[in-house]
Amino acid sequence: MGIKVQQIARRFLYNGVTLPDIPGLKATDVRDVYSVQYPELVSAEIQEGEVANGVQEITFRRAVGTKG
Repeated sequence: MGIKVQQIARRFLYNGVTLPDIPGLKATDVRDVYSVQYPELVSAEIQEGEVANGVQEITFRRAVGTKG
């Protein structure tokens, strides 16, 4: 029995939008890059989903809190 190596693709999701992966960067670095376009991502949390069919969905969720 041999071991099969399969590359896992990442799919980044934010507010119903699929953001392209940036190979070679960690999820936090990808969030930082997209925070220029979506400033609310600066404080967003990262939720990494399970791998299904060779794709891992990573969701950026805005941090919910109170001001003041």
